Amino acid sequence: MKNQSRKVCVIWLASALAFMADVALAKDITLGYVAAGMQYPFNVAAAKGFEAAAKAAGVKTIVLDAKTSVERQGNSVDDLIAQKVDGIAVLPIDAVVAQAWVDRAASHNIPIVAVATQVGDPQKHPVKDVYPKLTALVASDEVHAGYNAGQIAVTLLPKGRTANIAIVEGAPGYPTVWQTTQGFKEALDKAGIKYRIVASQPTDWTPEKGESVCQNMLTAHPDIDLFFNQADDMVIGCARAVRSAGSHAKLIGRGGSRLGINAIKVGDVDGTVCIQPGKMGQLAFKALYAAVTNPGGPKAQFVDVDTPQVTKASLAQCVPEW
Repeated sequence: MKNQSRKVCVIWLASALAFMADVALAKDITLGYVAAGMQYPFNVAAAKGFEAAAKAAGVKTIVLDAKTSVERQGNSVDDLIAQKVDGIAVLPIDAVVAQAWVDRAASHNIPIVAVATQVGDPQKHPVKDVYPKLTALVASDEVHAGYNAGQIAVTLLPKGRTANIAIVEGAPGYPTVWQTTQGFKEALDKAGIKYRIVASQPTDWTPEKGESVCQNMLTAHPDIDLFFNQADDMVIGCARAVRSAGSHAKLIGRGGSRLGINAIKVGDVDGTVCIQPGKMGQLAFKALYAAVTNPGGPKAQFVDVDTPQVTKASLAQCVPEW
């Protein structure tokens, strides 16, 4: 019995020492996070998810806000490299320009993780073909997210005639814009839906822009059957425009935000797909921390965050994070 007790004590002591070593290591680690623009709730949720996971692990963070400026975002990455942080996470504004930032971080042996947005030309590389110098891309498959939105649209569009569809795009430069449109059309085509895209216009992701763009689209095409808005913020504004015009157009968003989910509850919006930025931030920290503590670990990983469909009948599928 004494030998067994002694063995248990040795195992416990080894575990305790290992835990203390991990805590000491965590306190010596500093990770940077570069947001795309903290005026957007989605970006705030992603950053908070990253910070919360880091705090729980005892890791220091430096969070910088690019304020939607590609130049500012590149400078922020350079600042973090100059500060010799141990790792960097970034939600890229421009997927193609971001390649240079990743290259610079890699040249200084600083692991870098992309959050929510692909690095590299999305029209040349599928989302799961991760830029090789990235540690990881933590994101939803936006083509699949668009496909899920398209599947909702299939249930809402008129039968027996060609449906008129308008797409309210996000800001130019984001791969999400092209990817979700591709997936949306793929779902309609697979279902054999007859449709035409009568209007498609970029915005700045805001409710105000969503409202003005939808107003203009309805003026030019009063017979629009369905609007696909590439963010829930925009679908809220678009819903106001539809009501004001007396239109019966159906409305689909993308995001699963509190505003979007509430709009579905009260019947102002017909559906959305649930994007989870807080979860992305948490998983980005996990991937970055693993790379810092195990430099020989896997590279160019794709960490997928699912995007369930949400309608009034399936509200439980989405717990809003932003």
